[in-house]
Amino acid sequence: MASQKVTIKDVAREAGVSISTVSNALNGVDVLRPETRQHILEVAERLNYVPNLNGRNLKSRSTNVIGLFLTSIRGTYYNVLVDAIYQECKKDGYELNIFVSDRADNMMANILGKRMDGAIILNKNIGEKETALFQKTQTPVIFLDRELQGERMTSVVFDSCHAGGMVAQYLLSLGHRTFAYISGAWDNYDNIKRLEGFRAGLLQEGIRLDSSDILEGSFEKEASCEAVKRFLQAGKKLPDAVFAANDVSALGVLEAFADSGIRVPEQVSVVGCDDIEIAGLVQPPLTTVRTSFGRQGTLAVRHLTALIAGEEKGCIDVVQGRIVLRESTCARTDLQK
Repeated sequence: MASQKVTIKDVAREAGVSISTVSNALNGVDVLRPETRQHILEVAERLNYVPNLNGRNLKSRSTNVIGLFLTSIRGTYYNVLVDAIYQECKKDGYELNIFVSDRADNMMANILGKRMDGAIILNKNIGEKETALFQKTQTPVIFLDRELQGERMTSVVFDSCHAGGMVAQYLLSLGHRTFAYISGAWDNYDNIKRLEGFRAGLLQEGIRLDSSDILEGSFEKEASCEAVKRFLQAGKKLPDAVFAANDVSALGVLEAFADSGIRVPEQVSVVGCDDIEIAGLVQPPLTTVRTSFGRQGTLAVRHLTALIAGEEKGCIDVVQGRIVLRESTCARTDLQK
C-alpha cells in the first residue's frame, strides 16, 4: 500500500469531505471556510499528496500564461525587471500574470492548479517544501533569488559575490584601507553574496570588515541616510570608502555625507550597485556595478519557455556585472581628511 500513489479520493476520504471540496481547497477557490480549507491542506500534506496534472494537461494543453511571483513591486529594480519579462513574454506569445503575495498556499494553488504554463519566482515565501513539490510535479519554474537546479528548474541570478570582490579590489587599488558596508535586507540573496565577496576581497589584503563596519540600509535611501548619520553622530572614524548594497542605498549615503559637510570623493569614496538611471545624474555621479535588471528578466523568460517546450534542462545562469567608474570615487591622498 505504501508504494501506491495517493489520489485525491484518498485525501477526500481521510479529510471526510467530497472530492470537489478537496479540489476547491487545493486550487484556492474561495468558497470554503478557512478552517475547512486548512484541514484539507494539512491532510494532503500528511499523506504526501501530489496533484495529478496530466488530465488537466490533456484537456487544456497549455494556457499561454506565465506567472511572476513577487513580494514587492516598489522601486527601480522591479519596474525594469517586470517590463523586461513582459516584453519577452509578448514576443513569445505569452500573457504575464503578476502575483504579489506572502501566502505560499495561494501561490502554489495558482502554479500547481495549472493556471499557467510556468512560473518565475522572486518570493522568499516559497520555500523548501514548495520547491520540493515543484520537483515532484516537474513544474517549469525559474528562481531569481536563489541558486536551485532541477530537471525543470532553473535559476537566473546576478554574480553578486564576484561584484563584491570587484568593488573591494577596485577600492584597494585606490589606496583605501578602511571601509564600511551599507547592507540590504539580511535574508536577501544578493545582499548576502555582495557582502561575502566584499569581505573576501578585502581579506586578500589582510583587511577584516568587522560587524561595526556594517550599517543597516535595507536597500532603502532613507534608512541608509539615517544609518550613516547615526554612525557619524556616534563619533566613529570616517572610513576611506563606503560600499552600498544597491544604488538606492548609495544615494542615501551621499545625502548623509552632504548634510554632514563631508566631501565625496575627496574625504570618502562611495560605490553603489545596480547602475540605475539616476546613478549617473546625481552629484557627484555614482561609481557603481552595472548588474542589468533587464537582462535578468529577459533570460528568465527565455529559459522558462525552453523548459516548457522541453528544449532544455534546468541550469544555473549567472549574470555578470561590471564596474562603471564615475566621480564618487578617487585615489586616497594625505590631504583627504
